[in-house]
This record gives sequence, C-alpha cells and structure tokens, in this order.
Amino acid sequence: MVAVSSKRLSNNAEFINSLNVFPVPDGDTGTNMSLSFTSGAKYVSESTASSVGALTVSLAKGLLMGARGNSGVILSQIFRGFYKSAEKKESLNANDLATALTTGVETAYKAVMKPTEGTILTVAREAAKAAKKAASQSDDTVVVMEAAYEAAKKALASTPDLLPVLKEVGVVDSGGQGLTFVYEGFFDALSGNERANDDSHQPSVEEMEEMVNAEHHKSVQSQLNTEDIKYGYCTEIMVKLGAGRLVDSEFDYEKFRNHLNEIGDSLLVVADEEIVKVHVHTEQPGSVMTYGQHFGSLIKVKVDNMRLQHETILEHDNEETKNEVVAAENVGDYGIIAIASGAGLTNLFKSLGATYVLSGGQTMNPSTQDIVDAIEEIKAKKVIILPNNKNIFLAAQQAAKVVNIPAEVVASRTIAQGMTALIAFNPDEEIEENVENMSNEMDSVKSGQVTIAVRDTTIEGIKIKKDDYMGIIDGKIELTNVDRVTVAIQMVEKMLDGDSEIVTIIVGQEGTLDQAESIKSAILDIDEDLEIEIHQGDQPVYPYLISVE
Repeated sequence: MVAVSSKRLSNNAEFINSLNVFPVPDGDTGTNMSLSFTSGAKYVSESTASSVGALTVSLAKGLLMGARGNSGVILSQIFRGFYKSAEKKESLNANDLATALTTGVETAYKAVMKPTEGTILTVAREAAKAAKKAASQSDDTVVVMEAAYEAAKKALASTPDLLPVLKEVGVVDSGGQGLTFVYEGFFDALSGNERANDDSHQPSVEEMEEMVNAEHHKSVQSQLNTEDIKYGYCTEIMVKLGAGRLVDSEFDYEKFRNHLNEIGDSLLVVADEEIVKVHVHTEQPGSVMTYGQHFGSLIKVKVDNMRLQHETILEHDNEETKNEVVAAENVGDYGIIAIASGAGLTNLFKSLGATYVLSGGQTMNPSTQDIVDAIEEIKAKKVIILPNNKNIFLAAQQAAKVVNIPAEVVASRTIAQGMTALIAFNPDEEIEENVENMSNEMDSVKSGQVTIAVRDTTIEGIKIKKDDYMGIIDGKIELTNVDRVTVAIQMVEKMLDGDSEIVTIIVGQEGTLDQAESIKSAILDIDEDLEIEIHQGDQPVYPYLISVE
C-alpha cells in the first residue's frame, strides 16, 4: 500500500503542483507531499518489522523526518495518528483500518492551530467517516478502503464550495488532491487494481531532492576548501538491537548518542525498541560500525567520502551559495537558524546575527530532518528558528519538538519579517521573552514581493495574465503590470503611509541594480524624506523583495 501510494504521488507531483492557487512559480505542494511520503516509504522498505503495526511506526517516523511544507507535515500527522491506533496490531482488520484513519484525522486537526475546511483536512475527515461507516457494515478491508477513497474523491470535488478562492481560480485543493492519490494507491494495492502510469520510474528521495534542488545545490560547497572539512566521512548505519554475535551491551540512547558525539558532528540518532538509525560525519567510520555492533547487528551501512565529493563539485561548479555555520559573536548560548535562498540573503542574515542560514524558501522547502540537522550542527544550548515562509512553519515546529534542547519558532512569513525579528533579538533574555519581542517587532514591517505570473487566472477580482508581473503585499496580490519596475513602484506606493521611514529593496536573480536604482528614484519622487537601501539578495522566484518600515 505504501509503495504504490508513494509511486502514485511521485507520478502526479507536477499535476498537484499545478493546482496551486496563487499563480506564482512556487507551486510545490505535490513535490513536498511526494518527498515526504517517499521518505516514509523508504523507512518502511528498510524496516525488518514482522507486524503491520510496527510498519506504521516506521511510516510515521519516515514521514515526520522527511516532512516538507505544511502539506507534508499535515500528511505526516495523519499517519502519526494512524500509527498510534495501529502500532500494537499484528494485522489490521476492516474496523482497525477505519479506526486508524479516524485517529489520523483527529491527530492532524490537533496539529493545525486554525484548521481550514476545504483543504486536506476535509478530505481526510470525510474519507475516515466513510471508512467507519463501511466497517460497521462489512469486515472486508477492501470495501472499507474503497469507501474511504470514494469519499476522498467526493470531498475533494467539494473543496471549491468550501474555499471561495479555489472556486474563483477553478481548482480543487492541492493538498486534498495529494491525499486522494495516497488513498487511491492504498485501495489499488489492496484490490490488486493497476493503473496506466504505475510502471514509470519512481525517483528515490535522493533523486527527487536532486531534481528539486539542482539549481540551488549546484554550488553549495564551492566556497569551501576541501582541506577545511574536519570530518570527511558521512557515515550512516542502521542497527537491529539485540541481534548479532558481538552484542555485549544494553542499548542506552543517551550514552550511545554521547559516545558518537565525541567522534564526529552532524549527528542524528533515531531509535525505537528494535532499530537505531545513525547519521554522523566522522573521520572514523569503522569505529561507528564497531560501536554499533556492541548493541546489535548492522542491517544497513553507508559511507560517503565527503572530501572526494567536494572535489568533484569544485570541478564542475564555482558559484552559488551554501548553508553555513557562522561565528555570530552577539548570540551567546543561542543558535539562530534563518531559512533563506540566495548568497546575498545569506550574507544579510549573517550580518544581523544568524548563526546558521539554511538554504530554502520558495520552491525549496527544507524538511523537518534538514532543520533538525541544522540544530544539531550548531551545538547551541537553545535555538530560535526563523522560517521566513509560512509554508515552512509546521516543519520548523516539528523540528523544535524532536530535538533535545529548548527550541522555539518565531513565525516570520517573509524575509523582511525575519530580518526585522533578528534586530529585536537580545542574547541576555530568556528564549520565551525573545520569541515574544521578536514576534511583536515583525508587526512594524510591511513586506512586498514582485514576481511573474505562471498562468492566467482571477483572484479576488484581479485579472492576471501569464507572464505579467504581480505586486504581492503581505501575501495578497494587489496589482499586476507587464513591466516589473512599474509594478514595484506602484506596490511601494500602496505600502507607504504617514509613519513610513525606511524602504529596503533586495535584488533577486532576475532583478538588476540599475532597475533597483530606477525604483529608488521613483520612490523618492513620492516622498523625498524616505531612507532607501538597496541590497543584492540573489533570491530565486522574486526579482525584488521590498520592505517598508
């Protein structure tokens, strides 16, 4: 069931992406859901479990660690609830299956602060309701899953009636469509039904990440010297606890983790009663394997020479940005993780005190695992995360929950909000006070984005043509024009009020400094007392990010 649904999501990712309501080039719901579920499927395929309940634990764990974007995190929560209901079951009967689907819905609704109807949640709820009804009339799991799938399709078709913006644009909810494909895969696997596109190649997590992030990753390490890599071997092992001839120690998570922490960095240890999975960068991969054998048998081993990989990258690439730990002197025991894409934005966040800039944003939402890795790497005593994009909120919140240090998320929706929040940071205050102050400070900035429309549509009465430029103010499309400089100027004019003092223009990959100067001159013609700053951001998707404070 998991394998078929993973393939179904992968094969239909671009179709799901096309359902994105906003006509901006960031419609990545399908990509996020596919990457998330592919991670879950990978955990399942690597599991040695003999019960369906144990497999649901693997699925939930893989989904959580691979969850990207809000849609991916909600999907992970549906199957977190599913596993809670099913984990002690050797097999699932019709009623067990229906109950697990229902518990998944309850868990997902609790995970979302303000649940919205007409979304993936609606589809999940109606599918579970139909499954429960079918289970009261039949003890056939195929009948139950068919009822869930048919109800999901029906609920999906109704989403435009629940969310006016979907009806206006003429699409169904993209997250709901993704979940419907999952349930379609479940039903087809149970019933033996095959569909035409199931024979196409399903990319692995690694292949999908490479496709999604190719443009961003092609220069990730070009600013590093190979000799500066302290720990040269990316080492991954999976240990089946208690099995093997060399077992002589009882597994203790803290002791195990602390030992490995002494011989490497970028450490991640995930364990349950049967399996422990390790990722660590070290100079002693053999020692990691030998240590693991004290507790069980090695069922997976993977070692990559990162120095060799780095030299290969340098041969083909000499530009772009990298995720980087920086020496921010003013943060004390804190680690501040900002998420942004573009060399210029990385430098701007570093200059404001960010400890680590994780590459991501529009079209490239980092996973829960990516954020956990960043937290692990900086080795701070407490961490504040700035997602700078609302579609990264849930993944950031999940990462904050699973790490072993105090970690909080400041809910910055835009790059401008993230930068303004950083200015309000005080290393001498407790983390709760900092989160409150940084969050309050974000209200003082207005965020504008200029980008290109990827299709014809109408949103809130504004007619938009493909390839026109749009001015988006605090998440709402306010105007369009064939000329991006005109859009930028008109957008700023809408953003200005009597209290405005500073305008910041951040130039993206598709923008130019000459155009930014033209925008600056036009803004000064509107109000000559404004202070205007221009910075090179190098961000994708948005030629200009403009903030007003």
